[in-house]
Parts: sequence; C-alpha cells; structure tokens
Amino acid sequence: MCDKRFSSKGCLSTHSRTHVKVNWYSCPQCDKRYHTHSYLMKHIAIHSTKFKCSECGKCFRDNTELITHKRSHSGEKPFECYVCGKRFTTSSNLVVHNRLHSGEKPYKCFVCDKAFTQSGTLSSHIKVHMG
Repeated sequence: MCDKRFSSKGCLSTHSRTHVKVNWYSCPQCDKRYHTHSYLMKHIAIHSTKFKCSECGKCFRDNTELITHKRSHSGEKPFECYVCGKRFTTSSNLVVHNRLHSGEKPYKCFVCDKAFTQSGTLSSHIKVHMG
C-alpha cells in the first residue's frame, strides 16, 4: 500500500493497520481511534489529566504541551529569529526556520543525495523515487 520499509515483521504489521483502519482501538470517551492498544492507552490518559485548556477544553499529557497550546489562543510567539526578527510559538519551529538562513540541510536522500531542511520534505521527496 506504500513504500515504507521496516526492520521487523512486527513493525510492518503494526504499520499495515494504519492503511486498513480495521481492528483499530477506539477511545470510549471521544471519537479518536488508534492502530495499537498502547497508543490508545496513552491517549486515554489525556482524558484524566489535570492539564486542560481553560479556553477550549483540550487536554494534554503535561504542562509544557498545555503552555505551547495556549499560545494558539493568545497569539504569543516568544521565540525570535536573531537574523530576520520573525517570531515562533515553539523553539523547534525557530530551529527549522534558522536553517533557511544558515543553509543547513541535514536530511539527505539516500537515492540521489538531494538534501532538505525538514524530515517531512525528505519523506515526500523519497516518494518520487518509489513511484
């Protein structure tokens, strides 16, 4: 169904369920579904958490995730690029942005050696080689 490769049959089997959407594990408290029982259990823990957004009611595993989420409501962007002044809600987004200025491209295609600033862009590119 896709060209992903795995180091074990178990990992392949788990991944294969993402395509079929049969035998998925459903959350009894909301409409979310997961392809492994362990992912469902991690999700269910969110419903009983004390880290709940006071604006929209969304729950999070820890306070750091909640703080980051609240920025989507407030518009706060505490991380600023020292080169161009653009601001970001998370430090990881700033790190990715800084690669535009530095020219760093840490994600290299194993087929053609083309390089990318983000792993997701590399993943999309690899599909070109896989047909």
